[in-house]
Amino acid sequence: MRISALTAQPVPWKNGGGVTRELASQDEGGRMVWRLSLADITRNGPFSAFPGLARIHCIVEGAGHTLANETVQMEAWPLDPLCFDGGAALDCQLRDGPCKAFNVIYDPARVKADPDILAGGPVPEAEGLRVLFVVSGSLEVPGTDRFGPGEGMVTKRAAGAMVSSGGAVIQVRFLPV
Repeated sequence: MRISALTAQPVPWKNGGGVTRELASQDEGGRMVWRLSLADITRNGPFSAFPGLARIHCIVEGAGHTLANETVQMEAWPLDPLCFDGGAALDCQLRDGPCKAFNVIYDPARVKADPDILAGGPVPEAEGLRVLFVVSGSLEVPGTDRFGPGEGMVTKRAAGAMVSSGGAVIQVRFLPV
């Protein structure tokens, strides 16, 4: 399945601190298993909580931010996936202006999600469903189109896929628990 932040409609956050573009999701029995999105974070403020779910948050543009509450402080840096409890009540403090983040929200009782950043070269073979999201450069997959920044795919196979020289692709593998 092809995904694209370039065509996904932006939905404003309830708190006015940014917008989200939903890229793809999977539900089972009326419950979310996982959701992929790209968020524009434009100001400091509360971070949305998703009780019972887990999150992967990866800055793809801008300097990032700090997520904190009275007991925890986490630093979100570019191309450094941050994994945390989606139910945590956190405040976001931008580091140096607005940023964009690729987000995965998932049910840890149903799937395990394993993030990685792939640099130029072949995409390694792996088991399970995977997401490949291009941050820079391009991704070429035999038998499909070429994917540029803001585009990608959800697939079980990526045989022969190549990340362009100097490119960066976020990979998230979903495996059953």
